[in-house]
Amino acid sequence: MDILVREIESLFCMLGFKLDIWDFLTFAVALALVAAFLTIAVLILGLPGRIAIARKHPDADAINTMGWLGFLAVVPWMQAFMWAFKPTDVVDIRYFPKQEQQNINDNLARLTGKAELKKMSAEDTEPPAKIKPVPLDPAS
Repeated sequence: MDILVREIESLFCMLGFKLDIWDFLTFAVALALVAAFLTIAVLILGLPGRIAIARKHPDADAINTMGWLGFLAVVPWMQAFMWAFKPTDVVDIRYFPKQEQQNINDNLARLTGKAELKKMSAEDTEPPAKIKPVPLDPAS
């Protein structure tokens, strides 16, 4: 107890005035405001990435990164937010549709920190049946 009294007396000598309950309440409110600001910033900056992951967007990793870089400027965050809602029915021509879906699921599993969502069986990776090409010239 004697050490605490000496610490308070040395604090009084450094500041030139005695701290009362209102000073400590001010410090607590300032700390709560900083914590609330940081919590809201984390929630808002991570929002595009969480939306993209929930919508199983194929570019969820890029959207997540772009959303977090939005603290530098507002424009990248807004672009990531709009990109997260973009329709995702585009199929990369390098993969068959089932393989592309498996790659997206593996990427989303990595982003969410969960185990791999579902391994595909061998029959799911077979190429689709031949599709008749559509002529580009409407006269033919």
